[in-house]
Amino acid sequence: MKTGPHKGLEMQDVAEPTVGETDVKIRVLRTGICGTDLHIDSWDNWAAETIKPPLIPGHEFFGQVVEIGSRVHEVEVGAYVSGEGHIVCRICRNCRAGRFQMCIRTQGVGVNRDGAFAEFVVIPESNVWVHQDQIDPDLGAIFDPFGNAVHTASVFNLVGEDVLISGAGPIGLMSIAVARHSGARYIVVTDISEPRLEMARKMGVDIALNVSQHKIIEAQQQLGMREGFDVGFEMSGHKTALQEMIDNMNHGGSVAMLGLPSEPIEIDWSKVVTHMLTLKGIYGREMFETWAAMSSMLRSSEILQQRIASVITDRLPASSWREGFEIARAATGGKVVLDWTQI
Repeated sequence: MKTGPHKGLEMQDVAEPTVGETDVKIRVLRTGICGTDLHIDSWDNWAAETIKPPLIPGHEFFGQVVEIGSRVHEVEVGAYVSGEGHIVCRICRNCRAGRFQMCIRTQGVGVNRDGAFAEFVVIPESNVWVHQDQIDPDLGAIFDPFGNAVHTASVFNLVGEDVLISGAGPIGLMSIAVARHSGARYIVVTDISEPRLEMARKMGVDIALNVSQHKIIEAQQQLGMREGFDVGFEMSGHKTALQEMIDNMNHGGSVAMLGLPSEPIEIDWSKVVTHMLTLKGIYGREMFETWAAMSSMLRSSEILQQRIASVITDRLPASSWREGFEIARAATGGKVVLDWTQI
């Protein structure tokens, strides 16, 4: 729990959450540690402005349904599920048009209401994703970030295209596997962490480039590319990454931006205009088209399933959550998953 407006989290005994008429109560089996959770733990400026303690963080999870409300009709007790962490109002213009990911009143599980770093979590039935096929609990716990990768990689056509990805964090790594699955020709990922670049090579990338030592143009030359990249995924949020990506895009190229900058970024807008580039912001997942796409992709490809699962590099009992947070904060590996059957 975040017990107050200060740095750090605490393990506490609290009452089990209650179930409303349209809610589902889930016994948490696994959780993933997200960058958002690190911000809450550190109590940085974003957390201080956003979080209202006391709060249970955590929004990446897999569990089993143990109780349902009186007006729940589809989700059944015993089902194994993950959950969409954005709870929407359903009455704003975007919601009424079915664009739930653009709801102007979104409430975040583990951000604006109690989340999944606990034995039980309660969310609306409409936010529950039931896994129809058997799935490894660890993989089920990272459907949320996997969805970010799928959403980012799905907004532009990738068949036969050359793709540039800036940032080899867990979501960037998963986007490599999705781009390869979707038919991309060449895939180049950039980062400055050699351990993560090595993980990228195992994910099927053509070139994993350390941009502290090499220029992106060198990757183009190595691959024999005569023009720039067709599609870019900006996953890092780093202040120089977007402009470097723009500098290496083909005329008419498209950039999907998932990385959230911590400071303003200077962009050469004349190049955006004269090169006729498209820049599109990506936030979360499309509800629930992205979730359907995720399940279908994993069902259709064992290779993709193996690659996504390989992004999980550390598995710890929930009782070792402090160690898990430090591993995640070091940013040298992939996803960290906590096992809530071991408290």
